[in-house]
Amino acid sequence: MTGGKQVHSEELVTDVALVRRLVGSQFPTWAEAHVDRVLVTSTDNDVYRLGSDLAVRLPRRASAETALNKEHEWLPRIASCLKVAVPLPVAKGVPDDGYPYRWSIVRWIEGDIPNSEVNDSALACDVAEFVVALHNLDASNGPIPGAHNFWRGVPLVARDASMRERFGWLSDVSDINAIVSEWETALNLPEWDDAPAWTHGDLQRGNLLIRTGRLAGVLDWSALAVGDPAGDFALAWSLLGPDARAAYREATAVDDATWARGRAWALIEGVLALSYYRGKNYKLAKAGRRVIDAVLADQA
Repeated sequence: MTGGKQVHSEELVTDVALVRRLVGSQFPTWAEAHVDRVLVTSTDNDVYRLGSDLAVRLPRRASAETALNKEHEWLPRIASCLKVAVPLPVAKGVPDDGYPYRWSIVRWIEGDIPNSEVNDSALACDVAEFVVALHNLDASNGPIPGAHNFWRGVPLVARDASMRERFGWLSDVSDINAIVSEWETALNLPEWDDAPAWTHGDLQRGNLLIRTGRLAGVLDWSALAVGDPAGDFALAWSLLGPDARAAYREATAVDDATWARGRAWALIEGVLALSYYRGKNYKLAKAGRRVIDAVLADQA
């Protein structure tokens, strides 16, 4: 298995030839379909377009395989209640030809990933409509947060130990004291005290698709769980500019404490990315730094 670019030491690297072999041996119906690698920002899966209306997702490490199984179970149930398209699973492949993980064929969604910063209030309101609909779905039987979704949706205090460790990794950063102070303030915020809500858990640039300027699809549901939905507001700092951020907040009608916890989740996202990817992946490290800067600059 060759091609692609590793960002984690334990991950596999895949290529078009592998996809053709896997699809041809396990799903002959699509054996003659054209296969192209898709350039994505995912750090856990490689994505290939299969024909005109399908995509193949190959986990690059074991944790991504666990998330894939969850998507096959829950996405068909959730999708019917949402107006925005999601990559519905069509088939699940099994380990074969030296590839060790289960893999997925899903519906292709046409659209483009937004720019690094979005300041379009209409698009922000589209995302808000999606988030409100998701958070209002019945979550009584959904999976609680854990390793399977990278602990998205847990109380902030549950992230404290890992954040303290990452602060140590960033001890040479000039504004580390301001970053730590921001985190310590967040730990004093009221916790989520309502019933657990569905949360996508990873609403960031690479997982949103736009078409003709409007939200067309939401990708990569690996972090799906039921818990504190505050993490779905983190994109207000990781993606949205000031005007769009204000429109997003107004359209979601989120309470002050949840909005502030969303800001803390944006800080988590930035700290984890900057601390892990420094020296490994310049673009991801730079994105983490940008999120931290947005959080520190916005005291609202």
